[in-house]
Amino acid sequence: MISTDEFATRVADASHTIIDTRPLAAYNGWRLAGEARGGHVPGARSLPLEWTRFMDWIEVLEGKGLDPSRSVTVYGYAPDDADAMVNYLARLGYGHVEPYHGFIAEWAADPERPIRRLERYRHLVHPAWLHALIGGGTPEAPPRGDWVLCHAHFDHPADYARGHIPGALSLDTNLLETPETWNRRSPDQLRDALLGLGITHDTTVVLYGRFSHPTYEQPDPGKSAGQLAAMRCALIMLYAGVKDVRVLNGGIHAWEAAGLPLSTDPVAPRPVAGFGAQVPGRPDYVMDMPEARRLVESDGGELVSVQGWAEYIGEFSGYHYIEKKGRIPGAVFGNTGSDAYHMENLRNLDNTTREFGEVARAWSEAGIVPEKHLAFYCGTGWRASEAFMNAWLMGWPRLAVYDGGWYEWSGDLANPIATGAP
Repeated sequence: MISTDEFATRVADASHTIIDTRPLAAYNGWRLAGEARGGHVPGARSLPLEWTRFMDWIEVLEGKGLDPSRSVTVYGYAPDDADAMVNYLARLGYGHVEPYHGFIAEWAADPERPIRRLERYRHLVHPAWLHALIGGGTPEAPPRGDWVLCHAHFDHPADYARGHIPGALSLDTNLLETPETWNRRSPDQLRDALLGLGITHDTTVVLYGRFSHPTYEQPDPGKSAGQLAAMRCALIMLYAGVKDVRVLNGGIHAWEAAGLPLSTDPVAPRPVAGFGAQVPGRPDYVMDMPEARRLVESDGGELVSVQGWAEYIGEFSGYHYIEKKGRIPGAVFGNTGSDAYHMENLRNLDNTTREFGEVARAWSEAGIVPEKHLAFYCGTGWRASEAFMNAWLMGWPRLAVYDGGWYEWSGDLANPIATGAP
């Protein structure tokens, strides 16, 4: 049996690997088992035991860069969970793996022991939290007042009609952005749209989407990536001034994986009369072309490309409606995914948001760090919004999305274009 003091020496040893086998929500900060403090041991990697039932574990372990030759200590909520992961890793060739059984009773209960969590974990909710909220309960970190649940999609009401989380409204992204430019709508239009949904500046809004639609062979940014639509709506609502925007981690698939029911009954919004604050409430969260030009030239900021590598170096534009290929000169490659329809480097294999420390470490190698003023751009703002939300959830202070993105930049003949590897 490993003592807590011995475990502490392993946590402090950079050559030792610590694995947290609890659900990802617990790792991020939610207190799922009533522990005194939410979060994880500093430096621990998230490997939920539940993943062993349905994931390609060789790919998972390789993706996390775990080395079978290094000593590993595993902890979880229950001793059986830690022991099960130890046995599983041993079968995969990890020869130096031991369990630690004192996380709840000793580590989390001792305020002198360090705990790390996702800064804004309350805004990345899990299915049990949402289920309790819908059922009239009082989950951890409840809304302070009224709340609205939205099923996000792009111009695809059938996606909502075929099954949604009970109580959810249908939210077409076209309500918040213009289909001609894919930019956010004007302040007046946004205010009216939000009021029509029953949303004020102090309404808690919970957003989710669906990752795939079986009737579509070709990918479409809304029909095949509804959770990306949820991230887009989250960014625009934050920009508008909604103070408490939350996203269901893993979207509707996480809800279904938890064995929770769907509904086909449509839900009508209950409009409200006043937003209660000026729109936009956070204009700094979105920038336009002049600000993007200034940021590229700034020593204290980075314009971050959320294009795929082939888009970034100019092999193709990534979109059938964008002719020019390449990137904004001076933009840093964000390495978030392979193309306009995949954000695999920001997600786990179950499409939950990736362990935040992994995202931060990958970005830091490119100079994308919280000390800088960062603005993310892609083709039209959708992927950039998901990158923004990852950084925002980590509590990074100076963030924005360049809303016009490559669509707007490449359409201006006065703008330079860069191609090839930088």
